[in-house]
Amino acid sequence: MSSLDVRPARPDDAAAVAVIWQDGWRDGHLGHVPDELVAVRTPESFQVRAAERVADTTVAVVGDEVAGFVMVVGDEVEQVFVAARYRGSAVAAVLLAEAERQVGENGHAMAWLAVVAGNGRARRFYEREGWADEGLFDHQTPGLDGPVTVPCLRYTKSVSRS
Repeated sequence: MSSLDVRPARPDDAAAVAVIWQDGWRDGHLGHVPDELVAVRTPESFQVRAAERVADTTVAVVGDEVAGFVMVVGDEVEQVFVAARYRGSAVAAVLLAEAERQVGENGHAMAWLAVVAGNGRARRFYEREGWADEGLFDHQTPGLDGPVTVPCLRYTKSVSRS
């Protein structure tokens, strides 16, 4: 793998982020979330959301290619996705460590994230990285006709505050 750099996202990264987000979301969520949520997760929805969330996004770049991204808000690591060709490399671990750093920089001692209960690959990764499964909770996310309830696991990890 070429050199790996982590930096804040720029508006021109949004298209690559949208593709990685859509592909990764489908890999980890299809069959594990309600059909109503799948219906609203269209390619256009990922494009719009990626463009709207540039300020919350950090990207990992390998060579000139966006290889993955994280989105952090406050104490929550909201999104962690890596392009399929970079899964199993250091990209996800580097991005997660950066997200943990940002949560600490935001003044929080504990980071948290939600994982769809059926996403075993993600759960194993977070556990290898020292995150603890705190149990099930009902995550509410926007759907076509109001909120959609998605069974998730809450993972937490102590981080250093800046």
